[in-house]
Amino acid sequence: MQASHCLTNHHHSFKWAHSDHHHNRRQKPIAAVAAPIKPKKKTHSMPQEKIEIFKSLENWATQNVLPLLKPVEKCWQPQNFLPDPTLPFDDFTDQVRALRDRTAELPDEYFIVLAGDMITEDALPTYQTMINTLDGVRDETGVSDSPWALWTRAWTAEENRHGDLLRSYLYLSGRVDMLLIEKTVQYLIGAGMDPGTENNPYLGFVYTSFQERATFVSHGNTARLAKEGGDPVLARICGTIASDEKRHENAYSAIVDKLLEVDPTGAMLAIADMMRKKITMPAHLMYDGKDPHLFQHFSAVAQRMGVYTADDYADILEFLIGRWRLEKLEGMTDEGRRAQEFVCGLGPRIRRLQERADGKAKKMKPLSAKFSWIFNREVQL
Repeated sequence: MQASHCLTNHHHSFKWAHSDHHHNRRQKPIAAVAAPIKPKKKTHSMPQEKIEIFKSLENWATQNVLPLLKPVEKCWQPQNFLPDPTLPFDDFTDQVRALRDRTAELPDEYFIVLAGDMITEDALPTYQTMINTLDGVRDETGVSDSPWALWTRAWTAEENRHGDLLRSYLYLSGRVDMLLIEKTVQYLIGAGMDPGTENNPYLGFVYTSFQERATFVSHGNTARLAKEGGDPVLARICGTIASDEKRHENAYSAIVDKLLEVDPTGAMLAIADMMRKKITMPAHLMYDGKDPHLFQHFSAVAQRMGVYTADDYADILEFLIGRWRLEKLEGMTDEGRRAQEFVCGLGPRIRRLQERADGKAKKMKPLSAKFSWIFNREVQL
């Protein structure tokens, strides 16, 4: 979330972080600017022989990854949390009125973060596409019965409920401009994403492990704020979504765990590679047709609200280092050991950099921005 001044480094919650070229990439309609000259992206960086590793892990994935999905009949659905449209009209409107009463005391900043989370969830087609670019695990036919493909389709189906539910709740609340939110979703899906995963499932599964934990943290914090703000139903919604994200994090983390077991150097190098690039937020190309710095502004509000902060980024990194037992990993080449040293020392380094940025930010005049999602009202960043 780099903006043109120091403060954005302070508000740069590292989850939303992305390297400099991301900030300079198109944040405006395609027709509005000439196409920039882009550096050639690295693609298909996994050596062919490593595809066999994923083939050999199919039985393991069937036994250890697929059970982390829930059968459809045991899953919640958005309608479980929303006013019942089959009720007589007066009863239905009473339920909508109760929803609006509950959300009345929540501040504008909360709805900016909730809308940004919903938009991110709604760009799900991009994320399924990204996973299906990964060599060795993609769904080759659209109905492949490999465990990797079965996981990706069912994961997508579970995730699909998140944006649907948040969208409906925002719509009924009357607190946001749904037309501008819908435009933002369309721009975002059209723009895609650039996570730096190079069609490489080693990199892809490191990325998804980190991101699923990040969304678990973020939705958990919106749940807490909704409860404190007087909307227990919205708190339950965000908490329920967070619980899905946690289960998905467990699946992706287990895959990386297995890769560290069967190919410690290859997996360690992949973790270091993604950490050097910084984990980009899936919605880093967010745009509403108006604000070319929308993503940076949204991220700054999320940081200030405590929904997702730079400390959370460092916490997630350190959690995964512990989860994967990286400090104790053995059996690597010299290159792997250097990568291990880099990753295991990164958490304190990130925190030191953030403390420095925080110090600079405190000396600066507070900034604000208008958000189309809340009818162009202005909030502090």
